[in-house]
Amino acid sequence: MTQPGQVIWITGLSGAGKSTLASRVVHALQIARQPVVYLDGDELREVLVARNQSDRGMDRDSRLSLAQQYAALCRLLADQGLAVVIATISMFQEVHSWNRANIPNYVEVFLRVPVEILRDRDPKGIYQAFDQGELSSVAGLDLQVDDPADPDVIIDNYGSTSILDAEQVVLNFLGISAVGDSSRGRYL
Repeated sequence: MTQPGQVIWITGLSGAGKSTLASRVVHALQIARQPVVYLDGDELREVLVARNQSDRGMDRDSRLSLAQQYAALCRLLADQGLAVVIATISMFQEVHSWNRANIPNYVEVFLRVPVEILRDRDPKGIYQAFDQGELSSVAGLDLQVDDPADPDVIIDNYGSTSILDAEQVVLNFLGISAVGDSSRGRYL
């Protein structure tokens, strides 16, 4: 059983399925009566970054600084006895290393999906906008990211991984019984 005071850091590139998987893990923790909070990187960015349109803060240094803030927030919440599930790109070795050194009960889940598949999915239109020259500083394209060096869980998704299967892998690692439903047909 997952212990309160834990951070489950779900990372991968845009479109990898982080938010979908995170919401499923949160639901399972709630069913297991774990005190849990869900943090989504896109929503955190809205809260923590200035709303000034000219300051998108998407370059590597800005993203790194933001990821460090996410990590500190996760530790603060975990220190209060919460299980924190965060879905964020935040693919920086220095952040992953800091998390391992400073967050007790840290679990890192890496959704590894080839860029070609992410381009086909592209739920936010990010890859298309990049290809059309309308967007830059896209993680994994013109912005270098660090794949996690030693994640606790790796889910390779080449387009055929169901959300239920991915959830089961994470819950097995956490020692939580899965909550079955009819979503086997949905894919990350």
